[in-house]
Amino acid sequence: MSGNASTWQSWAAGVVILGAAMLIGYALPHGEIVEPAAPLRAGAPPEAAKPSPEHSTRKTLADFAPPPESAIPNNEFGDVVRLGENIFRHPQQYAPQFVSNDLTCQNCHLDSGRLASAAPLWAAYVNYPAYRSKNGHVNSFAERLQGCFRFSMNGKAPPYGDKVLVALETYAFFLAKGAPTGAGPHGYEKLKKPNKPFDLAHGKQVFAEHCALCHAADGQGQASADGEKVFPPLWGPRSFNWGAGMGQINNAAAFIKANMPLSQGGVLSDDEAWDVAAFMDSHERPQDPRFSGSIDETRKKYHDTPMSFYGSIVNGVRLGEKSPPSGS
Repeated sequence: MSGNASTWQSWAAGVVILGAAMLIGYALPHGEIVEPAAPLRAGAPPEAAKPSPEHSTRKTLADFAPPPESAIPNNEFGDVVRLGENIFRHPQQYAPQFVSNDLTCQNCHLDSGRLASAAPLWAAYVNYPAYRSKNGHVNSFAERLQGCFRFSMNGKAPPYGDKVLVALETYAFFLAKGAPTGAGPHGYEKLKKPNKPFDLAHGKQVFAEHCALCHAADGQGQASADGEKVFPPLWGPRSFNWGAGMGQINNAAAFIKANMPLSQGGVLSDDEAWDVAAFMDSHERPQDPRFSGSIDETRKKYHDTPMSFYGSIVNGVRLGEKSPPSGS
């Protein structure tokens, strides 16, 4: 009886072992030889995991180059892209109902919005929607464009869905094709704050030496033979208004340092960029369209910073008091 029990137990154990082996064999990938892992050397750290191909080839904004103009397709989409590019270059001709000064979009966004060091249009497209402290809420890209018309162009914001706004969005979309998203803002870098007060006399000298050749000694720019402004006015009734970003000295200084004189960015020292920006922004220009009727209240609400001369007295004149109306 004990012999039979022993035989039965041996038979049962064999069945269990065979079943387990079949189960393990089924669980392994078919056709794949699994080799034991090489033993780690004493004290050696485990090998770091290699990045995935997607991660290792991921582009940054610094690596990106927008498509050339020759890549615009010859179809209805391409027609709207070209319209947007024309508005960007010649807004007085293609969007006169929304413009009230002599500036163009590419005066600040150089090379038709392509130049990486000049707040390129393609980088803005992939970074919106975004929160803006200027108006205290998340802005769509279309709303950001509306602000450019209202402040930088001293004009009126095209309504949502207007062909001018749609064309500019389409042009930006074309330029941004292939640009990485979520990489943060891109353009000119902020300058370290100066450790001394702005020197307007020095800024005037820098302007005469480096800026007047293009923008004229009086800062009113220069026009081509057909009357179109080639170099924009930097102050006065035909320039950007007090609400524009370039009216903030820190923004102007960073732009100037990175891009001016034209095609010679980096030539000026930080002090020269700060002082010439302060000199430029110490002149009268069209009124802030958010003007409440009071210089003090408007400054307190929108210009309460040492980076704005709005409401300050410069050369005996309180800036903002004699500003031409906005949008005129």
